[in-house]
Amino acid sequence: MLSLKVSGMTCGGCINAVTRAIQAHDPKAQVQADLATQIVQLETVLAPEVASQLITEAGFPVSR
Repeated sequence: MLSLKVSGMTCGGCINAVTRAIQAHDPKAQVQADLATQIVQLETVLAPEVASQLITEAGFPVSR
């Protein structure tokens, strides 16, 4: 499981945007996000760098 620190998530819509960004490239990916900690956990076949880039392109800066 990949854990990423994702800044700027404030609501369910943000979580949906992150989930859509990942699942557009890996439809079977599982995405769990915690708004309080700003941590997103992913089960995906995508490389960590790719997942980070996709989330960043969706408007949410990522750090590891």
